[in-house]
Amino acid sequence: MKQYLTLIQDILNEGESRDDRTGTGTISKFGTQSRYDLRTGFPLVTTKKVFFRGIVHEMLWFIKGDTNIKYLVDNKVNVWNEWPYEIFKKSPDFNGETLPEFIERIKMDDAFANRYGELGPVYGKQWRDFNGTDQFAELIHNLKTNPYSRRHIISAWNPAEVNQMALPPCHALFQFYVSKDGFIDLQLYQRSGDVFLGVPFNIASYSLLLTLVGMECGLKPRYFIHTIGDAHIYQNHLDQVHLQLTREPFPLPTIKIHNFKSIYDVKYEDIELVDYQCHPAIKGEVAV
Repeated sequence: MKQYLTLIQDILNEGESRDDRTGTGTISKFGTQSRYDLRTGFPLVTTKKVFFRGIVHEMLWFIKGDTNIKYLVDNKVNVWNEWPYEIFKKSPDFNGETLPEFIERIKMDDAFANRYGELGPVYGKQWRDFNGTDQFAELIHNLKTNPYSRRHIISAWNPAEVNQMALPPCHALFQFYVSKDGFIDLQLYQRSGDVFLGVPFNIASYSLLLTLVGMECGLKPRYFIHTIGDAHIYQNHLDQVHLQLTREPFPLPTIKIHNFKSIYDVKYEDIELVDYQCHPAIKGEVAV
């Protein structure tokens, strides 16, 4: 995963200091691109421990079109919790609950979860129902029936609904490409990338998607190409990324998918991460 460390160094060398929506401040570079070859291993960052279980559950959550955090919370995945909590704090039902208390109510109270666990029409909604179109089902069908098309695209950025989302999509659009010799590639355009916290998650997430789509379509996953618009390091993550730059990457792990029948039927237990060696985790606060 030297490509990831190169991205960090590139932003530190060439980025500019900017104020941002969260008030934290960033070092930002516009327009970066990294390429990961899945034939050499699964691109899960090894210079810190990455929460692979969360990556898998989130991707399965996207594929089934879910937009409520309850599935994630029930599976101990907390990467989306802050956004609905901030919405809840502005509601008349807020009585000073802490974030952990809010999450406990999501777990235990279905009616509360249905109301306050909802993120709006975020990724899963747009993938499976973009103004009435199931983009994901059409993508799979078209990859199987017209593999060399230049239209294998899914957009999560829906201008008609973006203002209804708790967080507008950062990973906004992706496109598949099928080679004549049976490989499948995926390019993601990400409008905004938190390079310390979010980007390792995104790299592995879309590499998993590439793997699953390849299996569904009888194709071999090859390149994940990650294009980022505003690639940024938050000012309160500078110590963390400098620490990562001192660490030598380990060899990449692999993944195995067991009992595969359909991309729509894959469960967390079917996905095995093999030989993941990594340096210790590095904590950092999410900017909301």
